[in-house]
Amino acid sequence: MSTRDISGRPLRRPAPRQAHPGAARAAAAPAAARPRAGRLRPVGASRRKMPWPAMFYKEPGPISGGLLANLLVLLAFGLIVLFSASYAIAYYKFGDSYHYIRSQALYAVMGVCAMWLISRVNYRWMLRFAWPLYWVTLVLLVAVLFMPPINDVHRWINIKGLPTVQVGEIAKFSIVLLLAMLFEQNRSRMHNFRQGILLPGVLLLPILVLLRLEPHNSAMILMCCITATMMFVGGANLMWFGLGGAGAAGGIALLLITSKGYVQERLSGWLDPFSDVLDSTMQTAQGLYTIGSGGWFGVGLGNSTQKHLWLSEAQNDFIFAILGEELGFVGALLCIALFALLVAQGIHIAVNAPDRAGSLLVVGIMAQIGFQFFFNIAVVTNTIPNTGISLPFFSSGGTSLLLLLGEMGVVFSVSRQANKARDERRARQAEEKARRETHVFRADKT
Repeated sequence: MSTRDISGRPLRRPAPRQAHPGAARAAAAPAAARPRAGRLRPVGASRRKMPWPAMFYKEPGPISGGLLANLLVLLAFGLIVLFSASYAIAYYKFGDSYHYIRSQALYAVMGVCAMWLISRVNYRWMLRFAWPLYWVTLVLLVAVLFMPPINDVHRWINIKGLPTVQVGEIAKFSIVLLLAMLFEQNRSRMHNFRQGILLPGVLLLPILVLLRLEPHNSAMILMCCITATMMFVGGANLMWFGLGGAGAAGGIALLLITSKGYVQERLSGWLDPFSDVLDSTMQTAQGLYTIGSGGWFGVGLGNSTQKHLWLSEAQNDFIFAILGEELGFVGALLCIALFALLVAQGIHIAVNAPDRAGSLLVVGIMAQIGFQFFFNIAVVTNTIPNTGISLPFFSSGGTSLLLLLGEMGVVFSVSRQANKARDERRARQAEEKARRETHVFRADKT
């Protein structure tokens, strides 16, 4: 082939085609570093490259007024009932009728302040502490086994001069925070057995073992219920979820049935609450007497007779029985309605949450409050065996109340973002509607 044109000049060869810079880098990269076709990117790979969000919201959305009002009513209601239920035992034990209510009211004020502060913290920023909080919880659960026992059990961090802390309360929030983060990262693989069932079970197992060593059976049941609720809402495969749930329930039931000592006493007392009213079933029997004596409208606030050393733990696990005696069926129904409304409001926030992590956080916290409330009433009414579960926002326990209000601050943090997104969406819709109306008006005028 000739290399010259008709005039005899040499032909020009076309310039070589320039390759895309990205293609050149990909060609120069070693084969092992290139992602293989069909393989998913490792979970969390993009998260490591993205900066974590700021700690506080720059422009937080409005707080949910209905939820806040309901919570404050519950809190005030709980303080009133606690004072009425506790002043007799407080005077008998400490010579001070205000012993329990004074500390509870102080923790309530601190809790409300902490709740407001946490509501302005970006809940996505909290996710970075999910793993550290989980490991700290395990360390504390081990440390509590070496603490001096209270009522023959090792459940509290008990250091002289400092308030006692029940580590089981911290464990509940730590598992909620961790599962919310993991379920968001693995959302496309939650139907798999490994991600949807095995991983949550492996994370929960060491907590359950350590709680069993305390022993703290009620916390074990609550932790299982919270985890199961988050797994169900998080998208676990229903078949694996059912099989795993049946296996876990069977294992716990077998553990409790084969246990000896007070566990067997509790099971026997549940079947016949009046079999040993002077010893093992005394609390359950007195609780039923207390509720039954309230009638429709109760004997009046402050007029309970059972709280005068007849009913043990009247200020704590069996405070609902005193409420039923003094305020009757109507007062007990009002308490149940307030809790039901609180859970319903939380579900509404979870449904409208800005993202999956926020929704799962609210679901986990509401599951904790809802199950704890249900189990407490079930114990007091002898629907289930006596397991020693406190009533949220009512039972005596300052650190527990402080942690509960802090968790509600997380719920308010999610609701602030949801409300902000809702308001922005409404503003855009109003602006678009105004623009369309202006356009129609000008068209009609012309």
